[in-house]
Amino acid sequence: MKLLVVGASYRTAPVATLERLAVSPSGLDRTLDRLLAQPYVSEAVLVSTCNRVEVYAAVSGFHGGLGDICAVLAEQAGSQPAALANHLYVHFDSAAVDHVFRVAAGLDSMVIGEAQILGQLRDAYHWASGAETAGRLLHELMQQALRVGKRAHSETGIDRAGQSVVSAALGLAANHFGEDLTGRPALVVGAGAMGSLGVATLSRLGAGPLSVTNRSTDRAVRLAESYGAAARPMAELTDALSTVDIVVAATASTEPVLTRDVVAAAVADRGAERGPLVLLDLAVPRDVGPGVAGLPGVEVIDIDRMAALLADGPVAADAAAVERIVAGEVESFLTWLRGADVAPTVAALRGRADDVVTTELRRLAQRRPDLTDDQRAEVARTVHRVVQRLLHQPTVRVRQLAAEPGGDQYAALLRELFDLQVPQTSPVDTVPDITPPAGGER
Repeated sequence: MKLLVVGASYRTAPVATLERLAVSPSGLDRTLDRLLAQPYVSEAVLVSTCNRVEVYAAVSGFHGGLGDICAVLAEQAGSQPAALANHLYVHFDSAAVDHVFRVAAGLDSMVIGEAQILGQLRDAYHWASGAETAGRLLHELMQQALRVGKRAHSETGIDRAGQSVVSAALGLAANHFGEDLTGRPALVVGAGAMGSLGVATLSRLGAGPLSVTNRSTDRAVRLAESYGAAARPMAELTDALSTVDIVVAATASTEPVLTRDVVAAAVADRGAERGPLVLLDLAVPRDVGPGVAGLPGVEVIDIDRMAALLADGPVAADAAAVERIVAGEVESFLTWLRGADVAPTVAALRGRADDVVTTELRRLAQRRPDLTDDQRAEVARTVHRVVQRLLHQPTVRVRQLAAEPGGDQYAALLRELFDLQVPQTSPVDTVPDITPPAGGER
């Protein structure tokens, strides 16, 4: 099996494309099943956040696996594979391992070092494990990726360079208010992971009074109570907008929540003297509807704009330290992978030798019934010892060669030379209890 990553992110695709590709929790099982129904795909993990949609897969062939995955992604996006191709990136084998580890460490995030993506990877892995679409290769890959991400944040100061997307968005919003959000009334639309981060970050920055609205009133009330904020019914959204300066929108709605009519009515009620109404749209699909950005007195900061404004942000020395961690872990994983490829072949070779010895000892017992039990035992020990000594150096050497780049050819040669039938290794059953930071790219 080979490892293949196919995906799109804020680096390669506009928000509109990511919106079409995004897979909701209710659709994850179906999409994973569709991937495993393809002829070249044997394992799959699907990561879907506001900034990326990626498939990690074990495939039996590069071109066939790529075609299978692109077909499923195109179906999800409602387009033809050729139309989607320009927005996709592809990583194979060692490059795939490197990409997954960089994602886990926060090096591929819009804001370098963002910790929340680690929680999203954990959730994607657990979901695939529950759906039984992650086998031995992806179990090992995801376990190591989560460990790499934890190392990056525990052994370096990458968090100093890697604030959450919410923090970065509010930093951009502060530019409209003299770099200070203290005392600025704010509204958070949505009470999920990103909404919770929004309330927590606004509270820490001194913004207020704070309000929370959500389609589920109970969730809005619970979140608001945790931070001394007020819960507002979604039916009163226009009125709530008219009383604030900053809005963090992060719902799971499939349709825009902040439509042009709603925002225009709110702006008219709040008056021009209040200054701009800053809308931070952190949702995919977008919460801010078409035409809102063109309204006078309204400033919209969405994922597309975030990417453009943060593209030239500084990468701290801590990011270089994380790069070194990732490079070392990638090489360790590839060494394990090459060794794992040859181990079943070595076991099959030793099994073949044991079968030959057993057959010959049985023939000896039939031809020489006069041998005593002690004599037969001594002959058996001698023959086994000879075979073990003959196989020892070749099997040690083939393991060493297999750990080097291109080492997978040696296992294939052994199977060909000795006509070995190597069974597929069974998947790992367990998922480690790894609990990275909550939240995510969403």
